[in-house]
Amino acid sequence: MATQARTNGRRGAEGKERLAETRSDLALETRRKMVSLLNQQLADTSDLYSQTKQAHWNVKGPEFFQLHELFDLLAKNIDGYIDQIAERVTALGGEARGTVRMAAADSRLPEFPEGLRRGLQHVEALAERYAAYAASTRTGIDTAEQAGDTGTADLLTEVVRDIDKHLWFLEAHCQTE
Repeated sequence: MATQARTNGRRGAEGKERLAETRSDLALETRRKMVSLLNQQLADTSDLYSQTKQAHWNVKGPEFFQLHELFDLLAKNIDGYIDQIAERVTALGGEARGTVRMAAADSRLPEFPEGLRRGLQHVEALAERYAAYAASTRTGIDTAEQAGDTGTADLLTEVVRDIDKHLWFLEAHCQTE
């Protein structure tokens, strides 16, 4: 797992990330903390999107069509959150770190295994990553609430509500009862 998201290189004389001026009533240090948290979330979300698409493209077996469609639906939903998270970063005066290379360098998710073919192999790999993402998102909600940023906490709550549902969809394929 990568360490905490790197800053975007815009640093002031005091060595802290400079943020754009805004009329937000959130304190500067709160905004800095939330920009860092959200950029980490952006990296993880972008990585989860790409891993879901990896499964979508490569799934094989008797469940192909059903899982191919499910993985595409999950990826489309995640894609919408990428934009919302990045826009929240910029609304707080930060710079969204949203390239593929940035996400790859900063994501905390385990790499998607190569060589998977069968449907349930993909489902299991994605379920593991969705569970890890949900857990880190809940931690982000707690951090945002403690910092007094209800907007970020609300956004992450919306994200985790959908991720929990998606995890349920994935896990239902692996359950026998």
